[in-house]
Amino acid sequence: MTEKTRGKRTTLVHGGTRRSQYGEVSEAMFLTQGFVYDTAEAAEERFVQAGPDEFIYARYGNPTVRMFEDRMAAITGYEDAFATASGMAAVNGALMALSKTGDHVVASRALFGSCLYVLESVLARFGVEITLVDGTDNAAWDAAIRDDTTLVFLEAISNPTLEVIDLRHVVEVSHKVGAKVIVDDAMATPIYSYAAECGADICVISTTKHVDGQGRMLGGVVCGDRETIRGPIETYLKHTGAALNPFSAWVHLKSLDTLDLRVRAQAGCALQIAQALETHSKLARVSYPGLASHPQHEVAMSQAESGGTVVAFEIDGGKEACFRFLNALEIFTISNNFADSKSIVTHPATTTHQRLPQAQKDILGISMGLVRLSVGLEDPDDLLADLMQALEAV
Repeated sequence: MTEKTRGKRTTLVHGGTRRSQYGEVSEAMFLTQGFVYDTAEAAEERFVQAGPDEFIYARYGNPTVRMFEDRMAAITGYEDAFATASGMAAVNGALMALSKTGDHVVASRALFGSCLYVLESVLARFGVEITLVDGTDNAAWDAAIRDDTTLVFLEAISNPTLEVIDLRHVVEVSHKVGAKVIVDDAMATPIYSYAAECGADICVISTTKHVDGQGRMLGGVVCGDRETIRGPIETYLKHTGAALNPFSAWVHLKSLDTLDLRVRAQAGCALQIAQALETHSKLARVSYPGLASHPQHEVAMSQAESGGTVVAFEIDGGKEACFRFLNALEIFTISNNFADSKSIVTHPATTTHQRLPQAQKDILGISMGLVRLSVGLEDPDDLLADLMQALEAV
């Protein structure tokens, strides 16, 4: 049995393992910023061409970090990966490394605010033309992607409104003109990721979310073909200092042991909650890709076996009603993160997406009545009871 033929759970536990001369069971944590060479000649040779298990400086690579990178590449279906200090470091690194002045980038308009900032305030400042489209409209992609388009960027499942994009269509149209497709897979989760299967060139993931999944560590990863990852991606990221530190990489590695179990349990509970809330009289709508009522349900289920771990819904009564609901919750934690083992509730309009112009919020459907639920690992019956009693306060 080779690593390529192993199941995902086996890969999550054993993939990319490197053992020191001591033969440790748990992955070793190498807390070092530099490495020692036996001779001056050996140092010179390493700087000319480092081998696959040879390291120069922790900003360039580290044995613990490399184990994590190999494991993430394997479970997402890509050849290689570069780990970063945060999810946004991964997004910024991929976009900056693969674009230059005069390029044309097409992106879905339903993006996290920091992603929009990198596109509209950073790349645009350096002469990159940005076109934003309704990601759920295939015709909009067809019209926006031009012969000179170089990059296409999107969230597989948008945050926080849970729009789902027909990724196969976007990839097909993009590749016809030679444009690379970068997919932000944070909401889709590494377990249900379909970026590689659909042909996306690059997958970026905030490992802060499901991978750590326990509210401890920031992290990110850029996955893709080896030539791109060890070429422009690594070159940009190692020179600009976005490397993941070894301790965070080690914590992430230990979290991967249980990632499949956690995400499947969270996604199963999310579907159960979405189904229970769908007909609630105090909710104007419930959004979850696994529900038949979701506008992109058919395409969502053709791409992944689950709708993920997040549910969104609209409470009648706007901000005041939402705040009464949030403040009445006893188990759900009010916070701005998602994909944690603890269930989290967020009011995007006043927190994560507060700084978006109102016109943009209106286009994206981020109203004062919108609530985002990140489903954790608590007992499903307890979570449902908590939601129902809090809705009574609305």
